[in-house]
Amino acid sequence: MCNTGLENAASVHQFSEKDKNYFAYQARQNYLRQQMSVYGELDATKLREQQALAREQQVVAERDALALREQQALEEIEKLKALLAAKNS
Repeated sequence: MCNTGLENAASVHQFSEKDKNYFAYQARQNYLRQQMSVYGELDATKLREQQALAREQQVVAERDALALREQQALEEIEKLKALLAAKNS
């Protein structure tokens, strides 16, 4: 009967070790899932930032192109005024 008690104690100890190992494994898996989620969020944030920067650069380029066209139009107006003034004199 003494052996049975020792066997039960060994079984309980072995079972406890299996539980500890299982919970440690689950904790590692949960940590890894959490880290993957964090990295996914960081990647998504970086992508949104890059897209916003690209839109901003596009707006700046369009504004610069518009300013250039406006300047060219003003120069054309001045040229035509000069031609008209030369013709009227």
